[in-house]
Formats: sequence, structure tokens, C-alpha cells
Amino acid sequence: MSASKREIQLHLKGVSVTYGDGHRALQPTHLAVAQGEFLVLLGASGAGKSTLLRSINGLVRPDGGQIEVHGLPGGVVSARNLREHRRRCAMVFQQHHLIGRQTVLANVLMGKLASRGSLASMWPWSRADKLQALAVIERVGLLDKALARADTLSGGQQQRVGIARALVQGPNLLLADEPVASLDPATAQGVLTLLHDICKKDRLTAIVSLHQVNLARLFADRVVGMRQGQVVFEGLPAQLTKDVESLLYARTCTATATSPTESLVPTLVHA
Repeated sequence: MSASKREIQLHLKGVSVTYGDGHRALQPTHLAVAQGEFLVLLGASGAGKSTLLRSINGLVRPDGGQIEVHGLPGGVVSARNLREHRRRCAMVFQQHHLIGRQTVLANVLMGKLASRGSLASMWPWSRADKLQALAVIERVGLLDKALARADTLSGGQQQRVGIARALVQGPNLLLADEPVASLDPATAQGVLTLLHDICKKDRLTAIVSLHQVNLARLFADRVVGMRQGQVVFEGLPAQLTKDVESLLYARTCTATATSPTESLVPTLVHA
């Protein structure tokens, strides 16, 4: 079901990002994401996927447009409500960003820091906090590793810890930036299966960037393809034809930014 027929959780209206060196990493982008949708961003390195995700969670400040989030005080992400938005918007990173010498439990508890005040952060974690963290560790299949150091785990296990750390926030929106790029194919599919199943069970809205077209076909409700900082494709996984793949992954020198994408795009994004 398209985002327009369901409650919209996230709405980007003309969001653009230009870095300090003048590089326009994200062209003005319009995108609506429905509540509970598992949206996959596809595109080559440098296509703008990471910039789009980081503009959503506030790690990168857009220089144009606005980001609307359902239920957020004020409705539009701003400096005033950015902390609350980040609490509701969890992030899973490609490189895990775990503290290797800390236990799995300690790393997962870090996901609760956004909900603690500055004074509360000085005190030890409560029993309730630890039980909540252990519950999400169990959900990702690592309860027997809760007291193990994070740097003793495999890459797939470390990414599961990253997922647990995001879940313990109790988010409404989950962003994942190339979460399986460094994993072998079998492990990558297992991690994405876990992430997808949890999001569907909890009705979490998820935006996941990937390189692998086969994984997008397996897990996405909808696919948004990016190239050179702009959305050039939006459609169902079944609409990822060879022509669309070529559009997304052809070398920049063999195609221009003004390629005739209309013949390849089932639905242009103008939400």
C-alpha cells in the first residue's frame, strides 16, 4: 500500500543539503513514508543515501525544505525539538559504533542516554533499565552474550547489538545506514530478516539504505532509488528492472544527471 493511503509518519518537503565545500549532496527531495512501512533506499556510493538519512535524524542540517514527523511537538523538526526527535528516531550504523571493551549490556544501555537528564546520567542504571535492555538483547538472540565484551563478537553479532541499542530507545522511526554492507551474504540476510521481522511486529517505520538489489527485493515494502543526490526511482520491489538497476549503478561518466528517467520510473516522488 502506498504511503499516500496510510498515515504518514515522515514527510520530507524539498529537503536539500549542501556541504561547506559547495557540494550539493542532496537535491531538493520530496518523500512521504507511511507508518509501519519498511522503505529501502538503493543507490551507489555517493548517491546521497547517507546524507538523506543523516538529515532526517539531525546529524546533518538541511539548508532547504522541512521535515515533518507525526506526533512530534510542533510537527516540524527544528532546533527546539531536535532532542525529542532524536529520542524518537533511532539509528543503526554500518560500523556499529560499539565500545569494544564494554559488555553487550552496557552498549545496549547507551541507547537510553537520550531519555535521561544530565543529572540522571551521573547515576548507575536502574534495575528496570537493565531488564529492559536484557529484553531487547534477547529479541536479537544474544541473551547468552549479554555480559560478553562487544569486541569478542562476530560482525553479525555486533550489528545485532547495534539493533538492540536502537530498539531500547523505544523509537517510532528507525533508520539504518548500510547495516549489512560489511557482512557476508548469508549473515547479511539473517540480520535483515531479524530487523524486518522486529519492525513489522512492532509496527516501526523503517528506512534502510542498501547496495544489494536482491535484498531490497526480499525485504522492502517500497524502494526509493537515488543517483547523484536525487531520487530517480520509486516503486515496488518487483519494479526493480534491469533498466532501473543500470540507471542506479551505471558509472557517472557514462550517464548524465539529466538522464531520461521518466521511462524507467513507475512513480515519481512528489508526495
